[in-house]
Amino acid sequence: MDNKNFRSGFVAIVGRPNVGKSTFMNRIIKEQIAITSPKAQTTRNKIQGIYTDDDRQIIFLDTPGIHKPHNGLDQYMDKAAISALKEVDAVLFMTEAGQSAGPGDKFIIDELKNVKAPVFLILNKIDLINPDEMAPQISEYSELMDFAEVIPISATDGNNVDEMIDALTKALPIGPQYYDDDQITDHPEYFIVGELIREKILEDTRDEIPHSIAVIVESMNQRTAAGKLQVEASIYVERDSQKPIVIGKGGSMLKNIGIGSRIKIEHLLGEKINLKLWVRVKKNWRDDPLFLTQAGYSVKDIK
Repeated sequence: MDNKNFRSGFVAIVGRPNVGKSTFMNRIIKEQIAITSPKAQTTRNKIQGIYTDDDRQIIFLDTPGIHKPHNGLDQYMDKAAISALKEVDAVLFMTEAGQSAGPGDKFIIDELKNVKAPVFLILNKIDLINPDEMAPQISEYSELMDFAEVIPISATDGNNVDEMIDALTKALPIGPQYYDDDQITDHPEYFIVGELIREKILEDTRDEIPHSIAVIVESMNQRTAAGKLQVEASIYVERDSQKPIVIGKGGSMLKNIGIGSRIKIEHLLGEKINLKLWVRVKKNWRDDPLFLTQAGYSVKDIK
């Protein structure tokens, strides 16, 4: 790389649940590496997305939405989000445009005041409001903290996203290219495959089911006689009564989950797959440290 002005750095995206962090990440990377859903607390892990062009490489950490923890998984998610702030060159604090600062926002701002890196306030979902609604919000947030810059965007429509990237780039140091040009995430494929299955479950189920679901990809290294990649995954629920809901009458729900997630997985992998899903019960798995580690949520790795 001959560009002496090449900038690179790590950027955390933080905010309350459901403000559009994962949608923003997927918009930037132009591929689906983070699942999205109208249901809160969709993201459970730090998803690393990599944006690269001729002048810069920005490694984004899409963190779980910070919220009051109710179980071991919640505690993991909060620790994952807060720990991301210690290892970055800049922070994007995302909130919903036109909304006043709630207790959750103020809690996050208190954490951000301890961050040495520049913090940008990103007002997302500007496509849903009248621009005049933003002025009181900007004034309110600016009194709570001195932000490097306030940038309104729409992650869904892409409004002002390129301008935001340019402003963010100026805050990053001159540095090396950490990843190859064509690499968009550091997560292994099986992790993203599991997340795509979980996203389809979030779309198709309701009530208490979504937050009781964990997906573990058991294998994806064998091929069928027809040459398709064999992908096998287990869907875990917390109670016996939840298992028939996920399976559905005559297996209809599980069939729909399989069809919908298979399409997205084939797009991700660029090849045809044969997807096998099992539904298993693991009681109170969200409070089981051993299972949380097995499912990819390892609290001991978070400083």
